[in-house]
Amino acid sequence: MHEAAPVNPWVALAYLVAGVCFILALRGLSSPETSRWGNRLGMIGMLIAVVTTLATHEIASPVELAAAIGIGGAVGWIIAQRIAMTAMPQLVAAFHSLVGLAAVLVAAAAYLNPGAFGILGEQGIFPVSRIEMGLGVAIGAITFSGSVIAFLKLNGNMSGTPIMLPGRHVINFGTLAVIVGLIGYFTQDQAPWIFWTVTILSFVIGFLLIIPIGGADMPVVVSMLNSYSGWAAAAMGFTLGNSAMIITGALVGSSGAILSYIMCKAMNRSFISVIAGGFGADSGGASGGGEKIDRPFKRGSAEDAAFLMKQAEQVIIVPGYGMAVAQAQHVLREMSDKLKEEGVTVKYAIHPVAGRMPGHMNVLLAEANVPYDEVFELEDINSEFSQTDVAFVIGANDVTNPAAKTDKTSPIYGMPILDVANAKTVLFVKRSMGGVGYAGVDNEVFYRDNTMMLLSDAKKMVEEIVKSLD
Repeated sequence: MHEAAPVNPWVALAYLVAGVCFILALRGLSSPETSRWGNRLGMIGMLIAVVTTLATHEIASPVELAAAIGIGGAVGWIIAQRIAMTAMPQLVAAFHSLVGLAAVLVAAAAYLNPGAFGILGEQGIFPVSRIEMGLGVAIGAITFSGSVIAFLKLNGNMSGTPIMLPGRHVINFGTLAVIVGLIGYFTQDQAPWIFWTVTILSFVIGFLLIIPIGGADMPVVVSMLNSYSGWAAAAMGFTLGNSAMIITGALVGSSGAILSYIMCKAMNRSFISVIAGGFGADSGGASGGGEKIDRPFKRGSAEDAAFLMKQAEQVIIVPGYGMAVAQAQHVLREMSDKLKEEGVTVKYAIHPVAGRMPGHMNVLLAEANVPYDEVFELEDINSEFSQTDVAFVIGANDVTNPAAKTDKTSPIYGMPILDVANAKTVLFVKRSMGGVGYAGVDNEVFYRDNTMMLLSDAKKMVEEIVKSLD
């Protein structure tokens, strides 16, 4: 074992303050009402950690540091200004990939120049450092390649349909077993072929774990990759001897894992299957339910929708990705305000995986200043649909699809849904009848007697409804 260098007490205090800020940030981000100050605390904590690290380590010259910070800051500022809310899920996946790649590069640098990292002894790299390095490079590489696939699926560059490889579970578990075995062997022999084999296999397994996962389950994947990125950062924190990285990585890793577990329970999925890859996408389910159903349906107009909702006692609005694409959240809030003026009770029903990442719909509704007490999660509002006059579904296909309960061959089978079909009338806003949801499954609700299809761009349709309410 190598002796740790003495830590400046002021540095330790600064990292402790940063860690407290990160913990309070997570606490704040747990609720839409406190998310703004939670986000600010997270930024303050990261600023303290970065400034402390730069001030206490001879990393590069001031000019080089200023150039790196300037370039990175400019890129981040431009992305933040230009990114649309609909593209946030793939942006998050892209950022996760960068965290994973950073962990791989740090591990590679530590392996190639261990003396600069203070991990070199008489017998070579310290055994404990080899474990940290192996775990960091493995988790980082898995995070990188998995996040790249998630980005491509979310961005539409790759089909959201599960891609099934023959014997994928044997391949995945076999590859993971080899990686774990090589990391163990790396503690006894630090030969280059071991380190680089672990790196390459980890890149490969990250790819293999994500491609079998279908579109409906991508929000859980994004959450799980977030957890992976945290654990990769924590592992590298041990290698660098940086307590701030260890604290931050552990917080991100554990919170992401807990969120994934909660979402899996909400979707009736197995948490272990998330880690193994390809959950919710058995070979039978992958092919079922993907074809378009050619059946008659009832089409309505904005005037019809306005009349029905104006006469209702309660309307439950179910937002989905279609609302996000059309950026219809502001006019949707305007519509609900007008309905409330008519004495109609308006509530919003949010499915745990509505959109493309956890909390996607909550963020959009908060952006439109929708009151928090009008927004309800699935388990809190699902029983109310049977006593509701109108369910107004705007771009939410998979999370309202009864196939999740009735069709065992469907890729979304077993996922809890919002029971909009139980409402007296279902108003379903959809651009056209030609497409299916992200999971590639047509929705039986479209063709039911109590459903009226409102075929148009979501924002345009809601704007016309608002005019008709006037």
